[in-house]
Amino acid sequence: MSAKHPIHIEVNGVAHDDTVAPRLLLCDYLRETLQLTGTHVACSVGTCGACTVLLDGRPVRSCLMLAVQADGCAIATVESLGTETALHPVQRAFHEEQGLQCGFCTPGLLLSVTSFLADHPDPTDDEILAMLGGHLCRCTGYRNILRAVRAAAESMAASAV
Repeated sequence: MSAKHPIHIEVNGVAHDDTVAPRLLLCDYLRETLQLTGTHVACSVGTCGACTVLLDGRPVRSCLMLAVQADGCAIATVESLGTETALHPVQRAFHEEQGLQCGFCTPGLLLSVTSFLADHPDPTDDEILAMLGGHLCRCTGYRNILRAVRAAAESMAASAV
């Protein structure tokens, strides 16, 4: 049996000090230990993007990362976006543009789009499609997702003025 390792992780602005098994995946830590079930797990090999979270502001596949690797880092999950009464602009755009259907891939998409728009406030369709290439959605055909990303970019640009 492997020894457990102490970790200190900030998740959605809250500090967590835990002792974890060395092979515990970050997605399992978030879902099972912290009960943050918005992080979805589908393929478990990093292909689909459903488990995407932000690690120090950058998208990572939490199914490919061990919790001990996140020691000392800040994690943002989909639960960090908006509130029940005030959606984040990316959430609002996905809702208004019908950029989701079953919703399983949506948490990972929302986080990737949020990070992407921070670096690309006025993206081209080609840039958006390249970013979306890391996510699999079996329901939408991506047309509405592309519209949602454009709408979110416009909304965020307008609110920055």
